[in-house]
Amino acid sequence: MRNVILLRFGELFLKGDNRHIFESMLISNIKTKLSSYDFKFEKTFGRYVISDYQASLEDDIVGELKKVFGLYSLSLAKEVDADRDAIEGIVRTIDCEGKSFKVSVKRADKRFSIPSMEFAKILGGVVLDNYKTASVDLYNPQIEIKVDIRLNGKAYIYVDEIKCQGGLPLGSAGKGLLLLSGGIDSPVAGYLIAKRGLRLEALHFHSYPYTSVEAKEKVLSLAEKLCEYVDNIKLHIISFTQVQEEIHKRCRPEYMITIMRRIMMRVASRLCDKYDLGCIITGESLGQVASQTMQSMAVTGAMANRPVFRPCIAMDKEEIMKIARDIATYDISILPYEDCCTVFLPKNPVIKPVASKVEKEEGYLNIEALVNDCLEKEEMVEIVKPKQ
Repeated sequence: MRNVILLRFGELFLKGDNRHIFESMLISNIKTKLSSYDFKFEKTFGRYVISDYQASLEDDIVGELKKVFGLYSLSLAKEVDADRDAIEGIVRTIDCEGKSFKVSVKRADKRFSIPSMEFAKILGGVVLDNYKTASVDLYNPQIEIKVDIRLNGKAYIYVDEIKCQGGLPLGSAGKGLLLLSGGIDSPVAGYLIAKRGLRLEALHFHSYPYTSVEAKEKVLSLAEKLCEYVDNIKLHIISFTQVQEEIHKRCRPEYMITIMRRIMMRVASRLCDKYDLGCIITGESLGQVASQTMQSMAVTGAMANRPVFRPCIAMDKEEIMKIARDIATYDISILPYEDCCTVFLPKNPVIKPVASKVEKEEGYLNIEALVNDCLEKEEMVEIVKPKQ
């Protein structure tokens, strides 16, 4: 008998002939996530097994595995040979005194001669013989004893299934550029799109001295927190001060936000060209603010030369905040250091911009020079998840 961590993947079951590609990525990501630990990794059909790790580090290892995209769930299990006596011996050790219980058996290996339902009844009898005050409850048990008999000739006995991230393996969908502000929404958008297999680089615009150094540090902290899920992020930092000053000086104030976001999209597109990134990701949620109406997003998105993904588009603020709390970005995002979108904020921004009118206002600017100036001032910081 040995203690193991039994891993299950989810959506990969839906893949066809290219499933092995997704599995290879998932296995590589698991090993990367656990690179600070000593362990043994084994693969059996439909399951992965982590073993030979230091018992005192089990909670830390589980914490890392729970952040691997593509894993559906895991269990702390006892592994024994797929032998009736060995399995019964482990079941006897599970304390069901004074509790209701249920036994579930999965028999992937049909060489094990006892059918699943019959073996579950046998094991239920073992529990009742050992714990006189235990009772059977097939619908709402306090304890569910699960026995998973696999094709590798082993059986895994466990009680709890711990939920993991699900989704697709990181990197299986390519790489994109996240527009990362200091707010609540954009880190959530990054997390959600990474869950669909997209690796991230990030772009942050700052407007020093109108925004503080602390605002920039806040974004670095958000990127570090995202690295708990995506391992590393290249953060491209662009000074946007001159752009905002020029718009404020030469354009009608109600078009400030629209023109600003269109220039951001142009800059992001150029960075995607430079670093071979396949899409742009934003934290926009339909109707949340003036710049996130359907018309505004159409006018700003038209400046992108890549698909623009908006994972939060149909979420309300409470849903976004819940995810932010779950991934521990919320407390950082609400720190009182404002980003560049609050600079020169107009009293009455246009909420349904018309492209021709926006283009007329942009005619007062040297857009190409402003974009080039932004790119010339690019600063890049590589953020890596800290080693345990």
